[in-house]
Amino acid sequence: MIRSLYNWTMSLARGPHALWALALVSFIESSVFPIPPDVLMIPMIIARPNKAFLIAAVATISSVLGALLGYFIGYALFDLIGEPVLAFYGKMHAFDDFAARFDQYGVWAVLIAGVTPFPFKVITIASGVLQFQLVPFLISAIIARGLRFFIVAGLLWKFGTPIRDFIEKRLGLVFIVFCVVLIGGFYLVKYL
Repeated sequence: MIRSLYNWTMSLARGPHALWALALVSFIESSVFPIPPDVLMIPMIIARPNKAFLIAAVATISSVLGALLGYFIGYALFDLIGEPVLAFYGKMHAFDDFAARFDQYGVWAVLIAGVTPFPFKVITIASGVLQFQLVPFLISAIIARGLRFFIVAGLLWKFGTPIRDFIEKRLGLVFIVFCVVLIGGFYLVKYL
């Protein structure tokens, strides 16, 4: 099933309504859909590099609006929708892990998970369940998703097709290392 969803998503990137498809995928990926918007963004930007930052903006805005839906699902519909979605994708362990760390890290948890390959839907639903304050949630979602999508767009705009393999295979690792270094830096500053 995941493979057919992936193929369907990729076919949208080639269609005349690719920007609308990106908006839809970015929106629903933040709450229920398993395929990240990057799979649409990458071929769209390679095909139209002059639209790279428009494409990133559409992905960011749509993803943050979808994050509001994920938050609402967690806040008001967790038993009905949130838990079955997370269980379907085998992400209940990720939800439990995120919930356990959420109180300790708060905004940082949303920021870090929003730029890494960690499923964003887990974050948005958990934020609603745990009743994270909405304004800090939105601000951190905007920053995290903006960073993720604009970095991808910038790399593709600057380097084109040769950077594509790096983005698809290693960018998640680079984001994780960046977050570890960032947190380590704050930790050192706080305790030195």
